Amino acid sequence: MIQDPATSTVLITGGAGFVGSSFALHWKARYPGSRVIALDNLKRRGSELNLARLKQAGVTFVHGDVRQATDLMSLPTIDALVECSAEPSVMAGYDGSTRYVVDTNLLGTVNCLELVARDKADLVFLSTSRVYPMDAINNACAVQDGRFAPRPDAAVTGLSAEGVAEDFPLHGLRSLYGTTKLASELLIAEYAAIHGFRWVVDRCGVIAGPWQMGKTDQGFIILWLSRHLWDLPLRYTGYGGKGAQVRDAMHVEDLCELVQLQLEGMDRVSGHVLNAGGGVANADALHGFTERCARITGRTIQVGSDPADRPGDLKYYVTDNRRITALTGWAPKRDLDTLLGDSLAWLRQHEDQLRVILTP
Repeated sequence: MIQDPATSTVLITGGAGFVGSSFALHWKARYPGSRVIALDNLKRRGSELNLARLKQAGVTFVHGDVRQATDLMSLPTIDALVECSAEPSVMAGYDGSTRYVVDTNLLGTVNCLELVARDKADLVFLSTSRVYPMDAINNACAVQDGRFAPRPDAAVTGLSAEGVAEDFPLHGLRSLYGTTKLASELLIAEYAAIHGFRWVVDRCGVIAGPWQMGKTDQGFIILWLSRHLWDLPLRYTGYGGKGAQVRDAMHVEDLCELVQLQLEGMDRVSGHVLNAGGGVANADALHGFTERCARITGRTIQVGSDPADRPGDLKYYVTDNRRITALTGWAPKRDLDTLLGDSLAWLRQHEDQLRVILTP
């Protein structure tokens, strides 16, 4: 466990990915004397661009895979693990290719837990809002003023004008991605009871910001911005193809500050499963994000429409942050304008590299 953050050894799995690399750099900047290890298999295109940034900051990169237990157990003793590795696509498995998402998100968790158990390390596990069942959310929502919102008469536990809370019922289908993450949450609690380590789970909503390699199935804000910036095709898919689906979004730096807070004060949060997201103040419909992107880029593009519903899609997800705020005092500081502005500046600064990666 972490005794002194300034001299700690912190492992970040998925450490060359968007969230992992962002937190590695954040923690190393705050605690230059700490040892930060970023482990990643570099599967996601664009993650290789983070290697130079990690090296320059003094972060140790290890090319490894959470699916391989020996890649983890060969590492030196650690004080904490921030588990950011994942196959994060909600669409994963719907084409019948289920093995990679299960092996990465579930077997990978088991391998990480064996390492945590070995060293009695603190664990921050980044889970997902997709643990909440799709039909239960969708059936409780209807279009109001051109965007989906919870129906006033829905009367579902854990669903309110503030969004989705931790006590939302968990019975139902949630995608293979969401299922592997929920199963991982359960395993964490059991391992901790047996091996006696401290842990916290953060169920994150949409995370965005610089260095996210956005795709159609994960990372839509960067996708939206890049399509506007470079005048590329974009379309609304599902529920009539009108862009009425609602999402909140959290700046990656807000998440980094939360994880830092949790590692610095693990006794306060240990054993908790907490929602963490942009919240009501940072939520909009997809067509609203289009308007925001057009405004900030100064470019309007034609947006197509595909009315056919897509497997795994949600009409609505907004994070109810009240529990995590009451427990830790944390709340998102950066609004959507800041998120979009920072992301756009990054896209423009690295346009030559990113167009190759982000252009379909």
